[in-house]
Amino acid sequence: MSIQIIINGLAVGSVYALIATGFSLIFNILKFSNFSHGALMTLSAFIGYFFAVKTGSSLIPVIIVSMLAGGLVAYIGEFVAFRKITLRSTSPFYYFVSSITLGTLYEGIVTIWVGPNFYNYPRFFQSMVVNIGGFVISKPDLIMFISSCLALALLVIFIQKTRLGRALRSVSFDRDTAGLMGINVFGIIQLAFFISGALAGLSGVFLGINYTLYPQLGNLVVKGFIASVIGGLGSIFGAVVGAILLGLTETLLINFVGSGYAPVFSFLIMLAFLLIRPQGIAGSNVQEKA
Repeated sequence: MSIQIIINGLAVGSVYALIATGFSLIFNILKFSNFSHGALMTLSAFIGYFFAVKTGSSLIPVIIVSMLAGGLVAYIGEFVAFRKITLRSTSPFYYFVSSITLGTLYEGIVTIWVGPNFYNYPRFFQSMVVNIGGFVISKPDLIMFISSCLALALLVIFIQKTRLGRALRSVSFDRDTAGLMGINVFGIIQLAFFISGALAGLSGVFLGINYTLYPQLGNLVVKGFIASVIGGLGSIFGAVVGAILLGLTETLLINFVGSGYAPVFSFLIMLAFLLIRPQGIAGSNVQEKA
């Protein structure tokens, strides 16, 4: 088996992990899957693209702009689409409807802005391959993998070691009790949306570089959702493990069976987990996950 296939699988899986982690952050706190995440990812990726084209910037500034854009849009989206639902403590069904509506709005904005066309990010690397120990490896894949791992590691440190991170965990366990303890619950919810949006921006840039940009790029977010289900909805660790497994499985299937079979097997894996272990890989109870 080629080392490049493994690196490619890890790179794809790491981007799926960013998407799945964004899902898990919101599910942890509000107990719903935010289906506007994919369209937000697309919007952020296009903002990064036009910033790169207009300024001729290198990859790092483009990533920063896309992450900030995703975070700010998600921050505003929480206030506009979800705040009243949270205040009224209504059925989670309304979260689902609002997230679909918000995602449709984001996708509509992108379609009006860029039309039904395909776009390619500027070439950020002079050489597209790097030689490591005699192995020729795709530089974009390597950078995607390292950057995603770094972002996820920083997020884990933030959640585990900082005061805001501990507040985020407290709100995810019990919003009412956290509020009684003096935690600004809605401030923490907005923080979770900002981080989730920033992760959407980062994953959008990487998907745009690895594939191409188009208004329906956000449909790939279903891979992040599948990874969340495999790993366990609400579990960040499970989301990462599920995403890496999914990325490796898809890459192996594409190389040895054919690209047409990969989506089918992805859904079959998810269905198998729902039937055999519906709580996913990590944990037995959503309330135990943070």
